[in-house]
Amino acid sequence: MGKRKKIAERVTALMDKPEMIRNIGIVAHIDHGKTTLSDNLLAGAGMISMDLAGKQLFMDFDPLEQARGITIDAANVSMVHEFDGTEYLINMIDTPGHVDFGGDVTRAMRAVDGAVVVVDAVEGAMPQTETVLRQAIREGVRPVLFVNKVDRMINELKVEKKEMAVRLGKVIDNVNKLIRGMDEEKYKAGWRVDAANGSVAFGSALYNWAISVPQMKKTGIGFEEVFDYCRAGKMKELAEKVPLYMAVNDMVIRFLPSPMQAQKERVKVIWHGNWDSKVGKAMAICDPNGPVAFMITKIKVDPHAGEVATGRLFSGTLERGMELQISGMPGTNRIQQTGIMMGAERVEVESIPAGNIAAVTGLRDAIVGSTVSSEEMTPFEVIKHVSEPVMTVAVEAKNMRDLPKLIEVLRQVAKEDPTLQININEETGEHLMAGMGELHLEIVAYRITRDKGVEIKTTPPIVVYRESIVGSAGPVEGKSPNHHNRFYIEFEPLEPGVIDLLKEGKVNMKMEEIERRKLLIDAGMDKEQARNLVSYSGTNMFLNMTKGVQYLRETMELILEGFEEAITNGPICREPVQGIKAKLVDVKLHEDAIHRGPAQVIPAVRQAVQAGILMASPTLLEPMQNVFIQAPQDQMGGAMSEVQARRGIILNMETQGDLIIIKSKMPVSAMFGFAGAIRSATEGRAMWSTEFAGFEPIPSNLMAETVKQIRSRKGLKAEMPTPADYLKA
Repeated sequence: MGKRKKIAERVTALMDKPEMIRNIGIVAHIDHGKTTLSDNLLAGAGMISMDLAGKQLFMDFDPLEQARGITIDAANVSMVHEFDGTEYLINMIDTPGHVDFGGDVTRAMRAVDGAVVVVDAVEGAMPQTETVLRQAIREGVRPVLFVNKVDRMINELKVEKKEMAVRLGKVIDNVNKLIRGMDEEKYKAGWRVDAANGSVAFGSALYNWAISVPQMKKTGIGFEEVFDYCRAGKMKELAEKVPLYMAVNDMVIRFLPSPMQAQKERVKVIWHGNWDSKVGKAMAICDPNGPVAFMITKIKVDPHAGEVATGRLFSGTLERGMELQISGMPGTNRIQQTGIMMGAERVEVESIPAGNIAAVTGLRDAIVGSTVSSEEMTPFEVIKHVSEPVMTVAVEAKNMRDLPKLIEVLRQVAKEDPTLQININEETGEHLMAGMGELHLEIVAYRITRDKGVEIKTTPPIVVYRESIVGSAGPVEGKSPNHHNRFYIEFEPLEPGVIDLLKEGKVNMKMEEIERRKLLIDAGMDKEQARNLVSYSGTNMFLNMTKGVQYLRETMELILEGFEEAITNGPICREPVQGIKAKLVDVKLHEDAIHRGPAQVIPAVRQAVQAGILMASPTLLEPMQNVFIQAPQDQMGGAMSEVQARRGIILNMETQGDLIIIKSKMPVSAMFGFAGAIRSATEGRAMWSTEFAGFEPIPSNLMAETVKQIRSRKGLKAEMPTPADYLKA
């Protein structure tokens, strides 16, 4: 414990020197070696023993992570590294690689300024590598590259020296290709990774050694020597001469920006407030004396201290007893403790200045993504997750007496993990939990029992669908219950380019209207329609195409409420609606405000929208996943027939040595039990991974049966509804 205390003292001594701080994330595809790499960096900082580095997996401190051999939660740690005789503070977040926990990566990217992208030398850049790299670049986080498992290339694949150089060059080229494709401007501005300048390191996290071009100059050990050491099996000797932490931490300090450098550009990406305001100026220079601007990226419930909110402090200083405002919440919350994370432990410190990753207690109203500040400020942009929940389970308490506690626990779980959607239906008593996949839901359910002490039963997972339209309809008339108000709405599918803008969060109602209109027109929307956008929800838009209707302005909020209600629970089978454009073309309103209240307007609009969707060639969209399978060539037939038997489409095939790599796309509904099936089809020799691939229309021959199943499951009448079921006579 004394050792940790000393490290904590060294950390706190550097916290008020933002130019000496590096906030970094370790990101990669699953099993490429992030947590093993983190161990090495911690050993270098004296936090764990060098002998255990690579085996202890210090950052996987949850027994569940150790049992399954995967990272589930992003874990934070602060450590000190000496470079050129100067001490630097590195705040590091080790993130998960499994696609089901991608939300943790997105949230971690908001807290850091730089990312170490880990790529397996043998496998190269994989689908999840691309996803995490895209998340980093979208958040304005600069990457450097660590090519791991070079020893496997030498000892397992028996690659010769010349071929090794070619293969490693290919890995770097592929990563650069991805960076260039995602953001050409940043690529040209020096964000490309380059072995020659030292922004790429090569090594083996398992055997604790790494080299980079600057290290070669210092130590005299280059690829030739590494090759000979690996062939001779002298890994320990190599690790003593070129320890991994030196190469990687030196690269982090040389190439990744300090908060002082990063915040000028980074804050522009995640905050759209006034740059000349007091808080805007303070964030641009990472001012510890400015107003507090704190972005929460993680909430964990500590059994002793209550909720611990971790996040990035962009300006100001956090101290115990401070009263702070939380965006969107009335009143203030008082900070009870301030601290830094050391893996599983939280070390209390007196105060935390700007530029650091802080852990505080007492912010009871905060959720992940909240902006916490000492004075009124524009909140930070909402954190946008790459994938959406695609599976649902119904949860119930095993013992009836636990029911009140279960509701409380589910709310808490939703607060800790925003990629989880909890739907508590007070009327039916049904609690639904929607997540990223089978593993995600299984882990959450296990933790509810283990950590929160509530024994639960879950139903088998159900796939989440979306409703949409492929045709147009209208104007559809919606009448209010008193018949005094009428709304005429037309419907058509939203342009694909506009849907992409909404998904990427590039369009919002806070933007300058001219800028928003230009983006919409460029994405394929009609000029007149782009001018009349009133609101959007998810990937649905509501436009007001009327001219000079009396009382419309004061009724618009209620109209939008009716629209929102209809698209949250679509008319086909009460699933969310996606990709529709509703155009209000005419309105007749009663002149007396009392006759056009919420009870009249909301149902009229809701019914018009529900009926309109059913008139405009409705369709169901099902979630799809890209599935990547690596199998020996003699097992290819088994793998392919397994994909095709599940309505899968083969998109691409390529060979790598004796391996065949199949890229396919499959509906999530056909993926249940896939793990066991692919194992038996390939004698257990296939490796596979998945990534979310969006929603696509369900084949028309399956539509009627699927609708029937969903409606029966939800207790609705089984047959497909008609527009007349929704329209008032």
